[in-house]
Amino acid sequence: MRASTPQDVAEVLGDATAVTILCHVRPDPDTIGSGLALALGLSRRGVDVEVSFPGSEKLPRSLTALAGADLVVPAGEVVGHPVVVSVDAATLGRLGDLGAVFERAEHNIVIDHHVSNSGFGELNLIDPAADCTSILILAVLDELGAEIDADIATCVYAGLITDTGSFKWARPESLRVGARLLDTGVDGAAWSRVLLDSHPVSWLSLVSKVLGGARFDANACDGHGVIYAVVEHDMMGPVGWADVESIIDVLRVAEEAEVAAVFKETAPSKWAVSLRAKDKVDLVPLAGAHGGGGHRRAAGYSDSGVVGDVVDRFLRSL
Repeated sequence: MRASTPQDVAEVLGDATAVTILCHVRPDPDTIGSGLALALGLSRRGVDVEVSFPGSEKLPRSLTALAGADLVVPAGEVVGHPVVVSVDAATLGRLGDLGAVFERAEHNIVIDHHVSNSGFGELNLIDPAADCTSILILAVLDELGAEIDADIATCVYAGLITDTGSFKWARPESLRVGARLLDTGVDGAAWSRVLLDSHPVSWLSLVSKVLGGARFDANACDGHGVIYAVVEHDMMGPVGWADVESIIDVLRVAEEAEVAAVFKETAPSKWAVSLRAKDKVDLVPLAGAHGGGGHRRAAGYSDSGVVGDVVDRFLRSL
């Protein structure tokens, strides 16, 4: 892998006339915030920009109010410009069918902060020391000389606040970046509510069902403990995918468990597994053993089959 700098990326983007920006499947605030921040900065330079993500899901409602959301196009309508940028995707597989768009581009760029990302682009701006990908996007925009106004800053802030758990595990640099973004006029309190503290009433019923079926194994992870729960496809009802994703943050509060896991059935017999750890277990090897990846304290992977088999495979790997 050729390691790249924000300046390297800015040099390619500075010469581009049309750019496609790809976010990962089931997009979260960091991938969308990164994509929209970069798109806004480029479009103001006169660049023809499109942003997309794989799958049939709609953009989570919490993110539709971000500036630049009108630049998001359905995956089936992606043109595929000569320069394609992947944001916050640890592997090519996280781009789904849009991976083909990335691979056939004249120039492709990976911007990401996952330690498990081995680099799958021509340029690879990958910094596991960064708390979120949106901070790396900010560095690229600075190299491009873009004005970081409240619109762009809010997109960056969306990724920053969610990937640091509202700054609970932020590095000092992230706090400095946060202050810079707030100084542009970002409404931090409002976006904290939208991104972290807002769910429909139906979510409460779903959480009640899921937590009611949660299981705790005190002996797992060398005695550090694991707590896990299952969200079957027919349980979700009207609850959107972004709201389902947040259940892991409820489960992880169990003080007796070092590791929390939520098994989410994305389609019949298809599972997305979210993992969280406190500080004693590195999740990267665990997720990697199942073909996934992520960070030391936050990772995930995909699996398929009946739920009992999926859970058993996970438990046996601890």
